[in-house]
Amino acid sequence: MAERLLEVENLHFSYGAIRALHGVSLHVDKGEIVCLIGANGAGKSTTLGAISGLVHGITKGEIRLDGENITRMSPHKITGRGVAQCLEGRRIFSQLTVYENLMMGAYLRADKAQIQNDLDYVYHLFPRLLERHKQAGGTLSGGEQQMLAVGRALMQHPKILMMDEPSLGLAPLVIADIFSIIKKINEDGIPVLLVEQNSNAALKIAHRGYVLETGNIILEDTAENLLANENVKKSYLGGGK
Repeated sequence: MAERLLEVENLHFSYGAIRALHGVSLHVDKGEIVCLIGANGAGKSTTLGAISGLVHGITKGEIRLDGENITRMSPHKITGRGVAQCLEGRRIFSQLTVYENLMMGAYLRADKAQIQNDLDYVYHLFPRLLERHKQAGGTLSGGEQQMLAVGRALMQHPKILMMDEPSLGLAPLVIADIFSIIKKINEDGIPVLLVEQNSNAALKIAHRGYVLETGNIILEDTAENLLANENVKKSYLGGGK
C-alpha cells in the first residue's frame, strides 16, 4: 500500500461571491508525481494556493499533510510543515544574488549542516547556479531563473514540492531540462504536485493525474491512461480523433 502524504478532501473555495472550487478531492502519495491539468481558469493555481495557504477563501473541506490538518493554517506554518511551492512566473528576488535567493528558501531553518547539504544538492542539480552564485537573480535567463526558483524551494527541505506552470515562457530545450530535473527530484525522494499547461510533457513524467474543469475534478487516472484517453487528447493534449 502506498503511503498517503497529502490529502485534499471536498475542498470548496470562493473569491468573494465567485466560487472557484466545488468540492475538489485529490491526494499525493509518498514517491509520486501527480499532475493537475485543465484549461485556464479551471482552478488549478487556486488549488495549489489553498494548500500552501497563500490564498484565502476556503469555505468547506479539509487539507491534511502526513495526517495533520493544515486547512487555514498560516503560510509560514504550512511551509514549516514541509510544503514548498514554486509559484507561476518564478518570483525570484531580482536584486539578490543567486546564493542569497537560495538562502531565502532556508529562512525558517536552523539546521546548518543540513542546509549546507541541501545547498550542495541544489548546485549538483543546477551547476549553472553554482557558476552564477554571485550574480543578481534578475540578470539570469528565464530558464536559469526557473532553476533558481526550484532550487530556492528545495532549500526548504520539503516533504512535498508543488510547482505551478514551471515551463511557462521557456524555450523547448529548456523545458525538456526542467522536466528531467523534476523527475530526478522525485526519484531522489520528494513527491511533486505539478500544475502545467504542457499536459503532454507533464503526464509523461507523472504517475497519476487529475483533470480539473471549472472547479471540479472530472477525471482521475494513471498518467498512462490519461495520455491514451481520447477525450483528454482532444481537450488538453492537442490531439485525438
